[in-house]
Amino acid sequence: MSGKVRVIVTTGYGTNCEMEMAHACSMAGADQVDIVHLSDILDGSVRITDYHFLNLPGGFLDGDNMGAAQAGAHRLRHARIEGSGERLMDQILEFVENGGLILGVCNGFQLMVKTGLLPAMEGNYEERVVSLTYNDSGRFEDRWVVCRANPESPCVFTKGLDRIELPVRHGEGKFVGLNREVINRIESQDLIAFQYIDPESGEPTGDYPANPNGSILAIAGICDPTGRLMGLMPHPEAYHHYTNHPQWTRRSFEKEEGAGIDVFRNAVSYIRQNIL
Repeated sequence: MSGKVRVIVTTGYGTNCEMEMAHACSMAGADQVDIVHLSDILDGSVRITDYHFLNLPGGFLDGDNMGAAQAGAHRLRHARIEGSGERLMDQILEFVENGGLILGVCNGFQLMVKTGLLPAMEGNYEERVVSLTYNDSGRFEDRWVVCRANPESPCVFTKGLDRIELPVRHGEGKFVGLNREVINRIESQDLIAFQYIDPESGEPTGDYPANPNGSILAIAGICDPTGRLMGLMPHPEAYHHYTNHPQWTRRSFEKEEGAGIDVFRNAVSYIRQNIL
């Protein structure tokens, strides 16, 4: 690969946040950002392994029906590349093995947990041990939340971050584990990357609406043990300019750029320092 930071943002099957995600990657300093339909990967026209950073954006994947991400996960697991017979999942695993970064937001996070790409404890990227299920509110949540990054996490994307406000828009964002042991291991290994917090106390909370879905341990996002793969329900790509914030006319902001770009800038910086 060249000395340029190359980013791929997937689209197709109902995804509709690819433009925001690509724009965020460009703002963060990536040299090349390609929006690629999954069909172009499946027909062999594009290979994920030709990139450094894979983005799985949110949107109304497969109609945004309840459980739609399960269908999407089966596609990633079992669809094969035309002409080679290689599983799409095998290409993703090769990308991970080569040191690539993956960010999944909203539907993208759902895809990552339902395929097993997260949390990938002990390096097993195909074992599903957690999921994201129906919000406790029983409805689609479209609101802004306050999150806190875990300073002890190995997560590449959260380095130097603390408190951040981001929008959520999902009907299935409640993080759950196969059992309590799995959750305990995620916590003890510091794989929790972001938690929903109470805006006043600054502490993780299970209370609605600060926690918009009822996630256990207030989990808003997790990473794998390498820190190079992260998924989260809030949308950092949707906060790329201060005017995205609902209080932009009533609050003073330190800079024009939205705080969500820091997530992508951390990824680009990591690639420049560790891969190129």
